[in-house]
Amino acid sequence: MFSIGDFAQYGRVSARMLRHYDAIGLLRPARTDPASGYRFYEAAQLARLNRIIALKDLGFSLQQVGAILAEEVSVPELRGMLRLRRAELEASLAAAGARLAQVEARLRTIESEGRMSADDVVVKRTGAVLLAELSGIAAGYGPEDIGPVIQPLYGELCRRLETAGVTPAGPGLAYYEDAPETTEARTPAPETPEAKTPEAKTAEERGPAWAREAIVVHAGIVITEEALAKAGVTTDGTPGRPGTTTVTPTPTPTPTGLGFDIVTLPALDCAATVVHRGPMSRILPTVQNLAHWIDANGYRSAGYARELYLECPQDQEKWVTEIQEPVVRA
Repeated sequence: MFSIGDFAQYGRVSARMLRHYDAIGLLRPARTDPASGYRFYEAAQLARLNRIIALKDLGFSLQQVGAILAEEVSVPELRGMLRLRRAELEASLAAAGARLAQVEARLRTIESEGRMSADDVVVKRTGAVLLAELSGIAAGYGPEDIGPVIQPLYGELCRRLETAGVTPAGPGLAYYEDAPETTEARTPAPETPEAKTPEAKTAEERGPAWAREAIVVHAGIVITEEALAKAGVTTDGTPGRPGTTTVTPTPTPTPTGLGFDIVTLPALDCAATVVHRGPMSRILPTVQNLAHWIDANGYRSAGYARELYLECPQDQEKWVTEIQEPVVRA
């Protein structure tokens, strides 16, 4: 017989682990000295120890290992367990591959720019939210077009919420969509001599963005159904239901009769997010860095980005905004 120390050495495990296996009934010693309590094992028990280690290496829990060794698991059940474990390992490999791609993309960025980017991009799911909102039309999607429209909207929305007695439950959240008037403009223009000029070719190369002139700006603030109910407004919106797809049709806001609309903004299953610090007039470099990251990491944009205004003090230099761009795998 082997002492617990020798048996542990032959089995490539620790004596502490053998004591644990004994305690849970997974591998009992062949004999335990009644006086000293020392455990002794037979050479034949190495086969059972090897099976335990092999099953653990496959990812089975000790409880599952015990059931398998006791032949409480049928062959079809064991086959199913192994297939499930294979699927888990494949998912882990896929996740590791995605992380490796992110590391490689970050390395390329550092090598090209010579420094570590301050903008850390995180891909995550956003929750659905109930918003009170006002909307307007901006001439374009640039900061110089959005700013003069969205700032008055938020000022007026806050005033109307206060008048209605509706207390905000969270930060502001803005989202965008193409204005209906641009639908016809999306049709490619007929080819003309002017279309062959360098300026026109540059516009054509920009694709759909070339036709996106007018933009609907939705300035929203997170609220609750309870706050609306106190103001005499009811809604059947149900924020936060799992399973919402990434590319979601823009919901239709519902008038409340209190001078603002309400809308349940669906979740984004997959959004590339980055935090922008400072005034929104300087958001362009942050958005461009996000676009570069999306392309470098094998994604593509699936719509206009949302803006979650986390902190908006009087000093705009201290503003903190999370940009949430819906993405799908390229």
